[in-house]
Amino acid sequence: MLNVIDLFCGCGGLSLGFELAGYNIVGGVDFNKEAIETFNTNFKNAKGVCCDLFKMDNSEILKTFGELKNIDVIIGGPPCQGFSSANRYKKEEDDDRNKLFFEFVKFVDLADPKAIVIENVRGIVTSNNGYAKDRIYEIFHSRGYKVNHQVLDASLYGVPQKRLRNFFVMTKSVEFDFNTMKKQDNIITVKEALEELYEFDNNLNAEKHLISIKPRTEYQKYLRNDDNILYNHEIKYPAEIVQERISHVQQGNNWREIPDELFDNKRKNRHSSAFKRLNEESTSVTIDTGNAHSNYFHPIYHRIPTVREAARIQSFNDSFIFKGSRTAQYRQVGNAVPPLLSKAIAIALKEII
Repeated sequence: MLNVIDLFCGCGGLSLGFELAGYNIVGGVDFNKEAIETFNTNFKNAKGVCCDLFKMDNSEILKTFGELKNIDVIIGGPPCQGFSSANRYKKEEDDDRNKLFFEFVKFVDLADPKAIVIENVRGIVTSNNGYAKDRIYEIFHSRGYKVNHQVLDASLYGVPQKRLRNFFVMTKSVEFDFNTMKKQDNIITVKEALEELYEFDNNLNAEKHLISIKPRTEYQKYLRNDDNILYNHEIKYPAEIVQERISHVQQGNNWREIPDELFDNKRKNRHSSAFKRLNEESTSVTIDTGNAHSNYFHPIYHRIPTVREAARIQSFNDSFIFKGSRTAQYRQVGNAVPPLLSKAIAIALKEII
């Protein structure tokens, strides 16, 4: 099996995709304690470390993970906001916004992996006339890697969510071709992700949730764990005024359907995502990191999706357990790379390495 280390791993969405594709997750590093608790809960054979990468010098890295030459792939989402043409006369490594990116590169230099996958917001491609994108190409070209990038829409790869993220893939041999990634023949809908859980709103005080019906689709079969028990599905309803507002919104629509008298502020310039109700027959809007502050609502009920419902929309299966406070769990789900999108990259990458 190909060995993988995930840097800035969060709860492990990128790692889960690689694991589903048959890779061996060796370790992960993140500064968020609750995210690492989730990572270690779900990747039993890996070593998730909660630390500040600034404090991991070469000797500490080797002490923690052993000889890195057996690492085949390094993955992660390092920040790189400091790459700017305005700073081109300043040493990039001295920019605080870039230091973490060069900590990622330090792992690459120690391991010399066969491949590297970096995930970023899609804006990195065009921001500052593509300066950050070009610097990332230069940094890895200088280390002998062929580099390619593309903005990918998760909904094309079996994820019931419209989510656009940029990926850089670096390889030592053949340049990675994003066109080799296998796309879904049809989109997965919000209904496929959530309909099995509708019955639980009729029994909010149940100690545990056991799915009693058979999966209807292949996606639902993928989501199920062995015992059909649902975790991270704490159902919370908002204040009555919020429920009253969202009761007026049809699936796929937003705040414009809410009567003016239900708002204290008669604003007409709310964002289109405000009080957005998900549409069962389509993909979801992008899952965010919010809890009470989320703008999107359940397609049927007058509440936001639970952590488990949000996770299903992100393509986490029910076996993946989230740790920490409810707010922390929402943040972990929203920050994650959809595992099935990651899996599609990992499968195509395996053909090369």
